[in-house]
Amino acid sequence: MSQTVTKFVESEIIRWATFRLGNEFYGVNVMQVREVLRYTEITPVPGTAYHVLGIINLRGNVVPVIDSRKMFDLDEAEITEKSRIVIIEATDQVVGILVDSVDEVVDVQQSEIESTPNVGNEDVNRFFSGVCHKKNELLILIDVEQLVDDSSLQ
Repeated sequence: MSQTVTKFVESEIIRWATFRLGNEFYGVNVMQVREVLRYTEITPVPGTAYHVLGIINLRGNVVPVIDSRKMFDLDEAEITEKSRIVIIEATDQVVGILVDSVDEVVDVQQSEIESTPNVGNEDVNRFFSGVCHKKNELLILIDVEQLVDDSSLQ
């Protein structure tokens, strides 16, 4: 009698901090999130890119804040009690992204991540590292390095 051994290979689990922009469900690697702030006054800076809302003072540090809705080519929305600024860090830069609301932290196995479909605007798709299904929804995973390295933030 031969015995068959099934070997399970676990893929790497990555934790994603999730947030909402309208009905869309997005995530950023939790290791790149410094903190989440309630909406605060953002000081506009003339001459910045269309998606840069301005700057905030975060404990003595100037942090640029981008409008993720504009960055991802979505319609504008009003600031509400649930609006948050997610402070993210990548490539030695700190940036705030304005989101409609913050959701939860979810675990995603690397094997669950699919490549981002080639639909829509190529300028927007470059900010996404993949998609997966969580909570019966499509979770769009953001490539924080690409977002922060975007030359128009300079």
